[in-house]
Amino acid sequence: MTLDILKLTAATACALSIMTACSRGGDASVPADALVSIGEASLTRTELNTKIPAGLSPADSTAVARAYIRSWIDARLIAGVASAEVDMDEINRLTEEYRNELIMAQYRRTMARQASDGDFAEDSLRAYYETHPEDFVLERPMLKGLYLKIPDDTPNLSTIRRLYNSDKPADLDRLEKAALSSAIHYDYFRDRWVDREQIEKRIPADFTTAATEASLAAHKPVDIKSGGFVYLLSVADYLPAGATMPYEAARPMVRERLLALKRMAYDAKLRGELLSRSLSDGTVVFHGSNPLK
Repeated sequence: MTLDILKLTAATACALSIMTACSRGGDASVPADALVSIGEASLTRTELNTKIPAGLSPADSTAVARAYIRSWIDARLIAGVASAEVDMDEINRLTEEYRNELIMAQYRRTMARQASDGDFAEDSLRAYYETHPEDFVLERPMLKGLYLKIPDDTPNLSTIRRLYNSDKPADLDRLEKAALSSAIHYDYFRDRWVDREQIEKRIPADFTTAATEASLAAHKPVDIKSGGFVYLLSVADYLPAGATMPYEAARPMVRERLLALKRMAYDAKLRGELLSRSLSDGTVVFHGSNPLK
């Protein structure tokens, strides 16, 4: 909800009307919906409307409007007083420098995006990954496998236990037929790496012990009965924390690294071309020898 000045309380509307009348002073340069002016700056009703949060009651809208108007006035009056006590030339210089830095940074980001967005060839991604293994180290273990949670009274539980750790395709088909009708969770991830944390938070066991770590690293299956359920975990492959991240998991990071490097190279090229052109057309003039050479 934006603030409609006509819906303010009578006192506030009157106060704003007085400020508006006083601030305009017949100056045609003052916006038609100005509420208050200080020097060449004017606070308009349109601007004020955008500062009032939606959903406020009329009383709260009035309070917020008054606070914003007072803050707007105070900021400009204090700035006016302070300008007589501070070095405004220095303020203007710093403001101009900051403005130029913002413009330059935004332009370079825009141009770099336009020049370097897009995908990379798979062999380029893999080549970077293989030549920079130290940049892709696991902070937490990862594994491949199969996870099941089933009620402990499942009729064919013995069959499921016999099949879940097998890597034979025929046994996997039999497992799916036996488990899918009764499984609470069935997650097959032998074909992809997952963060161990995603699996361990599903199983009521302590995965922080050295014995558990060694057991998983040795690809030993997990079979835990707790709270009326059986939790089964088959470990097809395992990577401990500190190992090199698998390529599949590292690929998004590799792409971001290559994209950053490409943008940096483009940025350096852009700056070089702009300087060369500016020296040629006389926009940049060194008085004496070029100190950049």
